[in-house]
Amino acid sequence: MNDERLPADQHLLELRGRLVKSVLAILITTAIAFVFHAQILEFLMEPARGFEGVPNEKPVYTDLTEFIGVAFKVSLLSGLILALPYVLYQIVMFVAPGLRNNERRYLFILLPASLLAFLAGAAFGHQVLFPPAVRFLLSFGSDVATPFIRIGGYTSIMLTLLFWMGIVFETPVVTFFLAKIGVVSGNFLAKQRRYALVVSFVLGAIITPTFDPINQGLVAIPIMVMYELGIWLARLGERGRKKAD
Repeated sequence: MNDERLPADQHLLELRGRLVKSVLAILITTAIAFVFHAQILEFLMEPARGFEGVPNEKPVYTDLTEFIGVAFKVSLLSGLILALPYVLYQIVMFVAPGLRNNERRYLFILLPASLLAFLAGAAFGHQVLFPPAVRFLLSFGSDVATPFIRIGGYTSIMLTLLFWMGIVFETPVVTFFLAKIGVVSGNFLAKQRRYALVVSFVLGAIITPTFDPINQGLVAIPIMVMYELGIWLARLGERGRKKAD
């Protein structure tokens, strides 16, 4: 009985140790990000181009604690991004013993690729998707009412968009790994293309901060591009797996 329990106890201890290390890393990077929260907020507000047409060309906060809450929220997300490589490494090291040698090798190779894909998606949202959305929201109804942008609402929309676009850009990396280990195939993904098209526009309506079809299309198009890239990489992964077998 003790011999049977020992592996489970060891796994739990290892899981706890890696969780503690990950949390400590996030706390450290969050503290560092909080020191530079003003610079981070200025970077996030750059797509709005100074909030032209808005009084003082700056967002406002209406609650006494709103700005410090935004500063902590932005610092936490920045800390998570900074600590992401270390956290992913801890996850990989925990699950690696349960994988075969070739699966473990693919996982280590795709670790930096997944991080770069997430950052590319966040950059795409920051530089391409958010500026036209902000311009639309600032111009729509400006002849009827004066837009006072609350910094809390602005950062919430921005961070939500950056997070989900980062996840979307992870799609090809995930499908490649799943194809490598035999979970999905390129032909299966290709047959689901019509459903993926519908899902992409639904996600575009959920992710985008506006309700106009143009901005929703700007979100849906990269989702479909990532899905098509995932099909191609899945087929590439299948060929590599068959050769290895």
